[in-house]
Amino acid sequence: ANQVVPTDVLIDQVWGEEPPDAARNSLQSYVSHLRQALGPGRLEGQSPGYVLHLEPDELDASRFELLVRRARAADGQTDQAARLLREALGLWRGPAFADLAAEDSLAGEIARLDDLRLQALEERIGADIESDQHVDVVGELETLTHEHPLHEGLWGLLILALYRSGRQTD
Repeated sequence: ANQVVPTDVLIDQVWGEEPPDAARNSLQSYVSHLRQALGPGRLEGQSPGYVLHLEPDELDASRFELLVRRARAADGQTDQAARLLREALGLWRGPAFADLAAEDSLAGEIARLDDLRLQALEERIGADIESDQHVDVVGELETLTHEHPLHEGLWGLLILALYRSGRQTD
C-alpha cells in the first residue's frame, strides 16, 4: 500500500521464475481490471511500476497494527489497553492471508502478522488478568498453551490466572 512496486517484481510474484512472453501485456490487463474494480485514483502507474493508494484504516493489517500500538501506548490504563486490543483482535477472521498461504512470497509477512497477533492476544489476556477478569481467561489460556506449548508467556499467564482464581493446586 502506498509504495511503488516495480513491474518486474509484480511479474515475478504473479508468474514466478518463468513468466510467459506476454507477461507485461497480461499484467497491464490485470491492472486495468483492478482499476475498474477499485475505482479512479486508487491504482496508479508510477515509474518503474504501480502504486496502490490506500488510507491507513482501509487495510485491516495496518489498522490492526495501529490499534496494537495505541494499546501499548495506553501506559497504565489497563482497561483502555484491553479494549483497544479486543478491537484489534476482532479484525481477525482466520489466519493471515489464509487464501494466499501457499505463496512463498508472503511467508515472512504471514509469520510476522501471526506473531503480532499472538503478542496482542497475550497482552490482552494480561490486561484482563490485571483487571480482575482472571477467571474468564483460564479456559482461553488452557487452549492457547495447548496450541503453543513452547510459548512461555502464555504459561506464565495461565499460572497467574489459576492462582488468582484460587486454583493454586492446578
